[in-house]
Amino acid sequence: MRLTVVGCSGSLPGPDSPASCYLLEAPYGDRVFRLVLDLGSGAIGALQRHADLRSIDAVALTHLHPDHCLDMCGFHVVRRYHPTGHLGRIPVFGPPGTADRLAQAYGMAATPGMSAEFDIGEYDGAELEIGPFTVKTAVVDHPVDTYALRVSHGGHSIVYSGDTGPCDALTELAKDSDVLLAEASFLEDANNPAHLHMSGRDAATTATAAGVGHLVLTHIPPWHDRAAVLAEARPHFDGPLTLARSGLRLEP
Repeated sequence: MRLTVVGCSGSLPGPDSPASCYLLEAPYGDRVFRLVLDLGSGAIGALQRHADLRSIDAVALTHLHPDHCLDMCGFHVVRRYHPTGHLGRIPVFGPPGTADRLAQAYGMAATPGMSAEFDIGEYDGAELEIGPFTVKTAVVDHPVDTYALRVSHGGHSIVYSGDTGPCDALTELAKDSDVLLAEASFLEDANNPAHLHMSGRDAATTATAAGVGHLVLTHIPPWHDRAAVLAEARPHFDGPLTLARSGLRLEP
């Protein structure tokens, strides 16, 4: 299983990275299966550096804020109007209301919406089999319905926090995972709003409590010093600790 960070900028694209998007690849029969986690603002351009858009097999969205889902509009255009012909339907998973949200974003009627291009399913707590991947979900602490994702293959697991404040659900989902891709949107400040995002320290504390092998800090907004986020995390996690960057690849 290989993870490629396509976009990791928090809340909006930054000068060096699009908003949230992560590509997971693993063998599947005689080919490689490609699962995209989130497709946020600006990400569809950078995704093409790593994969032909026609080769994407499935998408899983953590939540429906623009910096995590808005480039699904461009992906819809690719699948509907590609000069080689209509590319057919692929599975897309997301929170309740995903189909309506994507149709609204493109300015189309909810019915049929994007149903000719995407077979959209909603998380219901059940374990998912997506190609070679097993995906478990957990509801986390954010103002809209948001799901952290645990993606497993070949005895290894990567957990992606989505957007969340510190919560037991994320710690439990991440237990003994190889990699925790954890948002770290805040610097430590007593005035940070609750139930919204984590700091580097929060992400590191979560990783330690969960017994994670490798912590990757992501979703840092362009206005924060990434080195400062890393410095706040470092005293609270003893294992490998990495700042996400566009183009980073990991193979747990």
